Amino acid sequence: MRLAEITSPDQLRTLDRDALVVLADEIREAIITAVAQVGGHLGSNLGVVELTLALHRVFESPTDRIVWDTGHQAYVHKMVTGRSSQFATLRQQDGLSGYPARKESAHDIVENSHASTALSWVAGLQVGHNDANRRIIGVIGDGALTGGMAYEALNNIGHHELPVIIVLNDNGRSYAETVSCLSQRVAEIRTDPRFRQMRDQFDRVVARVPFAERFTEAGIDALKTVVSDAPALQSFVEALGVRYLGPFDGHDMAQLETAFGYAKRLKSPVLVHVLTEKGKGYKPAEEDPEKRLHDTSAFDPTTGQALKPAVTSWTSIFSQTLTARACEQPDIIALTAAMPGSTGLLALAKQRPQQVFDVGIAEQHATTMAAGLAHAGKTPVFAVYSTFLARAFDQANFDVGLHNEHVVFAVDRAGITGDDGPSHHGVLDMALALRIPNMTVLAPSHDHDLAAMLDTALALDGPVLLRFAKGAATTAEALGSPAMRHTGDLSARRLRDGSDVTLLAVGDRVKAALDAAELLHQSGIEACVYDVGCVRPADQTMLANAATSPFVVTIENGVVSGGAGAHLCDAINELCGVRHAPPMLRLGVPSTYLPQGKPASILTSIGLDGPGIAARIVAELSEDLTNRDSEAMITGASSDATTK
Repeated sequence: MRLAEITSPDQLRTLDRDALVVLADEIREAIITAVAQVGGHLGSNLGVVELTLALHRVFESPTDRIVWDTGHQAYVHKMVTGRSSQFATLRQQDGLSGYPARKESAHDIVENSHASTALSWVAGLQVGHNDANRRIIGVIGDGALTGGMAYEALNNIGHHELPVIIVLNDNGRSYAETVSCLSQRVAEIRTDPRFRQMRDQFDRVVARVPFAERFTEAGIDALKTVVSDAPALQSFVEALGVRYLGPFDGHDMAQLETAFGYAKRLKSPVLVHVLTEKGKGYKPAEEDPEKRLHDTSAFDPTTGQALKPAVTSWTSIFSQTLTARACEQPDIIALTAAMPGSTGLLALAKQRPQQVFDVGIAEQHATTMAAGLAHAGKTPVFAVYSTFLARAFDQANFDVGLHNEHVVFAVDRAGITGDDGPSHHGVLDMALALRIPNMTVLAPSHDHDLAAMLDTALALDGPVLLRFAKGAATTAEALGSPAMRHTGDLSARRLRDGSDVTLLAVGDRVKAALDAAELLHQSGIEACVYDVGCVRPADQTMLANAATSPFVVTIENGVVSGGAGAHLCDAINELCGVRHAPPMLRLGVPSTYLPQGKPASILTSIGLDGPGIAARIVAELSEDLTNRDSEAMITGASSDATTK
């Protein structure tokens, strides 16, 4: 049976071993072809082909519920649940999501692509369904097990004896030392019902022995450990009340089906430990030392090399600048939550490994650890995606903010990010950071600005958030080569004069504001354009000048409700009083979950490109500015309203 013929996972159960091998090869070829064209998560999906086929042969989705953590390893799941014909649209606007998506299929449960959440989901699903005929399965990677939330869930699953099945997809070889002929034989023994029966009988006999409790503590548990050849993982998991099976070869479907079949019959929580090879079947991914092909843009499938021409990205500028400064200043300590490559820390890690800490998928821990480093006299820099920083707001607020510790949050992928969809757009960081009273918020607008602002962030006191976008950095030349900043310079830059409207643009929206100003000029409207630079503390001269403008528009690539524009408008109101303030319009990302798509396309659709900004201003001026003394509210599709 060919992949194109599979419309339901039920069909997989009709295939013999030879047909499954052929299908697995076809699936790998389809994944490589699709990801080479549109980008995506390659290595992890190549590694779960046999695992996914075995899951769908043993369990009956969607009656049995399969939750993927993280969802980027669900490409094969999508294919065998009837979506292989759509795979060319993967991660494209109006196409297949790169993660499970409920609107696509009843087989998809959890759309959130953030790691370490699956075990909490399966706990809730198990209690909520409470159906002995329905099995709940969570597939979690070894990387996700570095997140504390996974352990919280594991503890509660064991404590409440929830009969869920946890599949640990171990592709990081965290426990590779346990794999041997002996451990494989022990794995086979553990899946034999007679082994569990003998062990249960042994427990009952020991329970009747006088002084059994003391005896068990002294030696029986050790004896049982020897009998079962328990590795460290088994000891830990079973101490929490969860049975352990494995490790199993994640590319041996017969072995996997035996293990899953046994786990399915159990009426207690069980963890099935599966070893897979990331990038299996594709040599460039198998031999990828820096995991470049984990989450990749389009590439040449023959060589594995990227097709896009090299560009100077925001991330690379941050990386180069931080590496240079850290080599000069040994007190700088960089932290990452399992993403050293994508956040630009690999160069520093190679040169100064003692100055880089990868804490795993543990943003909360990273933030509080950074507070401790700062209190001890170091200069911590937490390099993190905007969307993932939101997971550590409490720690940023109270551990860093309340104690006024000098922690630099280098926030990458800020704003609309594109192909990965709603859970990856980095639109909350400014709104959250501005709730922390003493947080300095910096938003560079061009390449030189980012380097200078990083120097400033390192030199300041207290918490600092430095945000920058995904992709190619805007050049200073594209903005008319504004005056270069020096360390400690928090002033705004006035890039264009105009008397009809004042545009206060933040970060990567400065170029769009200048484009809008040129379009407005062609319509006879003269716009003054400011590059805000430092959102808080905002430049008082800029605010004073804006307060005298006939009309003020703030523009940001972040959620508009409570964001930078709200902060700036509040500051103008405080400066001159609400009754004397000019009309103000805040433009930004609307309060909704935006789908996947190219960032430029999404920004255009919500009116945050040059033409969209100009059109809104023309519409507002023609409709509202004829009655400036009115107390009417100015509203808009992708804006939050402010009053005059």
